[in-house]
Amino acid sequence: MLMLLQLSTGSMRAAILVLVNLPLGIIGGIAAIYLTESGSVWGNTLALFGLGDKLYQAPVLSIASMVGFITLFGIAVRNGILLVNHYQHVMQVEHAPIGEAIVRGSIERLVPILMTALSAALGLLPLALAAGEPGSELLAPLAVVVLGGLITSTFLNLVVVPAGYSLVFDRNRMPESAASRGVLSRLAGLFGRRENPSPKGT
Repeated sequence: MLMLLQLSTGSMRAAILVLVNLPLGIIGGIAAIYLTESGSVWGNTLALFGLGDKLYQAPVLSIASMVGFITLFGIAVRNGILLVNHYQHVMQVEHAPIGEAIVRGSIERLVPILMTALSAALGLLPLALAAGEPGSELLAPLAVVVLGGLITSTFLNLVVVPAGYSLVFDRNRMPESAASRGVLSRLAGLFGRRENPSPKGT
């Protein structure tokens, strides 16, 4: 898998950065399983930290849930590839500096990533709501895992991948130059100038 990502992105560092999306999806998938498979979420959470009178009962991780994780990994990796490849396209074809490429690339790929997640969520929502109904023993756990993972991987992907790309590929620039400033610093400076405009000379 890592070799395929390297062929797609053209860089081992970019391929590893794309794989960072996998833990981001696991977070939401595990949280979704915990919320839906626990008999009493509040009581089970207290028992997990040793604060309740009941014993902690681990949620059931079925085969359908594991298949849902595999599906989730594919969607999360695809979102990372979309961002990284577009950053490289903006830098190599349009010759933009890395800071501008990250900002422009994230904005231009925001709608495709959100539309992919929204379309998948709308298709899986009826399956997740049918949990407990006859015939939903396989599809409901899969849908719950994918839905939970989509929420975390989609939004964290839009934060972690741009920051990680700037950290990995922009580390050799001089810190004094304006082009080498971090994306968040540049955005904060931009909004700061808008709020505090410099007075015009007489």
